[in-house]
Amino acid sequence: MFDFWTGTEELPIYGFLIRSAIVYLYVFILVKLLGQRSMGTITPIDFIFGVIIGDIIGEPLSSGDLPLAGPMAAAGFIAGIHLLLSYIALKTPRFRRIIEDEPLILIEKGKILHNEMAKAKVTVESLLMDLRLQGASDLSEIDYAVLEANGQISVIKKSQYQSLTPKDMLKQTQPKGYPTVLIEDGNIIHANLKKVGDMNWLTEQLQKFGIKKYTDVFLLTMDEGGQFYVSKRFYK
Repeated sequence: MFDFWTGTEELPIYGFLIRSAIVYLYVFILVKLLGQRSMGTITPIDFIFGVIIGDIIGEPLSSGDLPLAGPMAAAGFIAGIHLLLSYIALKTPRFRRIIEDEPLILIEKGKILHNEMAKAKVTVESLLMDLRLQGASDLSEIDYAVLEANGQISVIKKSQYQSLTPKDMLKQTQPKGYPTVLIEDGNIIHANLKKVGDMNWLTEQLQKFGIKKYTDVFLLTMDEGGQFYVSKRFYK
């Protein structure tokens, strides 16, 4: 009855399906406990953790004769070590330098640092490609280019080439802040609506955009400055 847990050489298909569901939920819980990270900010230790967990948990999914208890216990232990190292790195800057690579300056005051590029194993072609992706194809406009710990290159342009902001023009601007979703896919998000108004207020706002029914709206958001974004639903 519990062959899906203990393992057997003739594990039926439903046993693999149950194993897959258990492993998915288990890994999901581990990821939630470890905390949220952006895919663009994965550190080397995160990569090592992902590879090890994938190898440990993945094998019982392909081999029905292996029990689940051992791999899941090992995955939990590895997750605990990963969480401990992350916590120590958060509290101890010196240890953090072991876990995370320090940013490397590749271009300083418009001058390419060849030694740093060799140290980071970055070719000229790769550098130029990353600069183009950052919208800085003209090397004469670049003040600093830094290889960050996540492997991406950030660019600081010279002051005369930086974008002009309203502050530079001595103009006051309305705050935007985090937009609040009021309607999503034709459904009112009542918890958010209560923070800014009621149904009558919402109806008035929709009428300003020529919309009679809220069900005709795919997305409606409002930022802290009172500016709306409206996208109507289109029916085929």
